Amino acid sequence: MSSRMPTYFISHGGGPWPWIPQMRAGFAALEQALARMPEELPERPKAVLMVSGHWETEAVSVMHAARPPMVYDYHGFPPHTYEITYPAPGAPALAERAAALIEGTGLPVRLDETQGYDHGTFAPMEIMYPQADMPLFQVSIRKNYDPAQHVEIGRALAPMRDEGVLIVGSGLSYHNLRLFGPQAKAPSMAFDAWLSDALALPPAERLAALLGWESAPSARLCHPQEDHLVPLFTALGAAESEPASRPYHEDGIMGGVTASNFRFG
Repeated sequence: MSSRMPTYFISHGGGPWPWIPQMRAGFAALEQALARMPEELPERPKAVLMVSGHWETEAVSVMHAARPPMVYDYHGFPPHTYEITYPAPGAPALAERAAALIEGTGLPVRLDETQGYDHGTFAPMEIMYPQADMPLFQVSIRKNYDPAQHVEIGRALAPMRDEGVLIVGSGLSYHNLRLFGPQAKAPSMAFDAWLSDALALPPAERLAALLGWESAPSARLCHPQEDHLVPLFTALGAAESEPASRPYHEDGIMGGVTASNFRFG
């Protein structure tokens, strides 16, 4: 690999949406943005490293299985969505490399032999790489949600961008399961606007703004629990000095939510 990969923070949509036609139609613009991602890269990645808001652990955990299983971490969807398979191969050697890099930060880290792909990973990957032929592994978020620690994890992983690994933070720029529909419009729009402005700042100011995200407009309405925001910090940390762009932005999904994806580098 001769080219540095960008990093991304993506909104991964709702549940197993690619397998439910009505939901998929509602995420048409997101689908287009995710489908474009492979075309936006300098070359085909060696693997995708996904940091999903759906895998939380005490120590940083790195998926190590050669053939990771599936995790159906959603409720109330049609029976066929509990039989989905996304049979992408794992990447054990790259997982070991990632764990070694994270270990260098002094944070606790472990290789996980049993964790499977959660829907924050397999739903967007179904659109990005529908042939499921791209090696894929996950790095967890820590249960403490500490922004600075997750930026540090991204910094540690940054060398992998020059080794052909695409780092993707998968969450949602708005995630309040009790406030969807029209009531989500004003808070999600306000927070998304702040987030877009903050990411356009010079690197040092950008980092300070993101570390202080709780002071943003409607921050705690949009993220009463910030599991779906935390992957952004790792994507940012892995491309800390590089410019941000917004390849996807949409108003009114899921009945009223404003959401965006961001690319760094």
